[in-house]
Amino acid sequence: MSKELTVVVGTVGDGVWSSPDGGNQWTKSKMQLPFHAMPGEIQIRALAVSPQDPAVIYAGSEVGIYRSDDKGSTWKLIESPMDGLQIWSIAVHLTDPDVILAGTKPPAVFRSTNGGKQWEKLRVPLAEECFTGAPKVTSIVFDPRDSRVIWAGAEIDGIFRSGDNGDAWTRLPTLGDGQLNQDIHCIAISRASPPKLLSTTPDGIWHSTDEGETWTLHEFPPFEPDTGVSYCRAVIVKPDDPNVVFVANGDSIPGDQGRIYRSKDGARTWEALTLPAQPNSNIYWLAAHPAEPNFVVATSIYGYIYTSRDAGDSWTKSKREFGEVRALACTPS
Repeated sequence: MSKELTVVVGTVGDGVWSSPDGGNQWTKSKMQLPFHAMPGEIQIRALAVSPQDPAVIYAGSEVGIYRSDDKGSTWKLIESPMDGLQIWSIAVHLTDPDVILAGTKPPAVFRSTNGGKQWEKLRVPLAEECFTGAPKVTSIVFDPRDSRVIWAGAEIDGIFRSGDNGDAWTRLPTLGDGQLNQDIHCIAISRASPPKLLSTTPDGIWHSTDEGETWTLHEFPPFEPDTGVSYCRAVIVKPDDPNVVFVANGDSIPGDQGRIYRSKDGARTWEALTLPAQPNSNIYWLAAHPAEPNFVVATSIYGYIYTSRDAGDSWTKSKREFGEVRALACTPS
């Protein structure tokens, strides 16, 4: 019997919402606000579920990092040096719940080793500026093959690797020759044979079978033949099958069209999945959870929520729509 999952979305300007029945009924979460913040200003750009305790979720905002102990219903603001920064990525260690990493704009990676009580800024060799301004750390991933290994990606600054729990970092070789090839949106790891490091950029999905030393690009068909644009954002691997990979795609950012692609052969070939309603913008985030690996949830930037209970074969669009969604997670109800 399948398990019901709670879907949690983070919005720009409307806090966090959660649905304990997989996307049907929604409730706005109660969030502790600092004195200097207005409710309409809270912008949630990152959500991360603890691998050890599915009731614990972290959320990143421009006033700092939040923690929920009740699957997203209520949130407490954690004291941290990230107040005033935009938090774009959060990751919780796979076996030690006290170790939390957060990536920000202006670009930095912070680490806590005691459950968020104290934080330190790690020495990641991030650029301070790029041609669009300050980069942002968009993705942090603990490697499921060895949790001492951490991968971090930045817009527009490439991919970084640590092999010692985040103490020291190395910048990986560039994915391609163009500037946008270093515009890293999301990182995932497939433990297929051979294992693959996956990364999305504005020009498609890249994969590496040699730990990021060299990369191969797969480009998706553009929405309009004369634009050549097929923008990719999120990438996730099905929790119980490393050969099944999902990619969020759209015509631009924020765009006005979107698609979800699925691969069943370890990111070698892809199919566009059929959605019940055309997305109103780029598909931005995807989420799944090991407790129910056939459940997949996706969101467009402009608030359409899609859920699948059969690993992407069919989808349902939530009746509830949001203004702007920038973070997504799911956890057992």
